[in-house]
Amino acid sequence: MPAAGTSTKSDERRRAIMSAAVDCFAQKGFYGTTTHEIAEWVGLSQPYLYRLYPNKEALFAAVVDHVSVVMTDTLVAHSPASGGAGPAPEAALDAARGAYAALVANRNILRFLMHANCAAGEPLVGQAVRRCYAKQVDTVQQLLGDDDAVRRWFGAGMLDNVVAVLGLADIDEPWAHVLTAR
Repeated sequence: MPAAGTSTKSDERRRAIMSAAVDCFAQKGFYGTTTHEIAEWVGLSQPYLYRLYPNKEALFAAVVDHVSVVMTDTLVAHSPASGGAGPAPEAALDAARGAYAALVANRNILRFLMHANCAAGEPLVGQAVRRCYAKQVDTVQQLLGDDDAVRRWFGAGMLDNVVAVLGLADIDEPWAHVLTAR
């Protein structure tokens, strides 16, 4: 018999909470989202949600940790197969950017990450966001191999975030063309 809180049903509920929380927080951010909305979205009572997470900040931090794992798994899954010397740096960088693009094709993940950065002034959230960045830096260093490539990847990713959130691919203006490299 599984230990209390580790049953398959409990694991399914936690996954459902993580998914709903990403979607809810992506829409209204940390400050605009209530735990009642998240519980309602999942079909749980708010007291049950509070049994799992003592407050909204702890829940949000757990969602940041969850998204960090999803990001790492996506980057690793999309990395070029290493055969001895490994891929050329530019090929590895392109693969990492492609992996990130695949991840943030779900705009709620991207919006959630942006809201997480904005809520980093909350102690638990700030710790979780820093853990997320540390994990991503470590993962990208393993995939790309050098600090300069990591900085280029993060810089390109930040630009990709702006392009995606503002929908610049659909804007036919010279300034948008510059940012989208069209």
